[in-house]
Amino acid sequence: MTKASNPPLDSSLELYVRAALGKKAFDLVILDVRQLTSITDAFIICSGRSNRQVTAIAENIQVSLKENDIRPLSVEGKREGHWALLDYGHVVIHIFYEPIRDFYDLESLWIDAKKIQAENLVKQGKEI
Repeated sequence: MTKASNPPLDSSLELYVRAALGKKAFDLVILDVRQLTSITDAFIICSGRSNRQVTAIAENIQVSLKENDIRPLSVEGKREGHWALLDYGHVVIHIFYEPIRDFYDLESLWIDAKKIQAENLVKQGKEI
């Protein structure tokens, strides 16, 4: 199977986006990296305003997804709250404390990735 024949990711990402937004993550960006790497299909990148909020976002994502029988393969950096990484295999979630995100600038490193609009994933009329 060629990577060009992959179906859209949009519908499978809604749970992940809702979980991140549940603790008021901001500046959420989704990158479709299937054409660029074999390690994952998508990166979800978002920010928190403090290290405590980064930790809270990461914990909320884990709890919300566990309720849907989705568990991470690996979790890194959650305790420190500067850059938490949750690896769900086909989706890798990066949660940054805002200044750390600016420093590492992952979006520029993956500039060739297709961006998916998070607003399109969250159905209108539903609370986040």
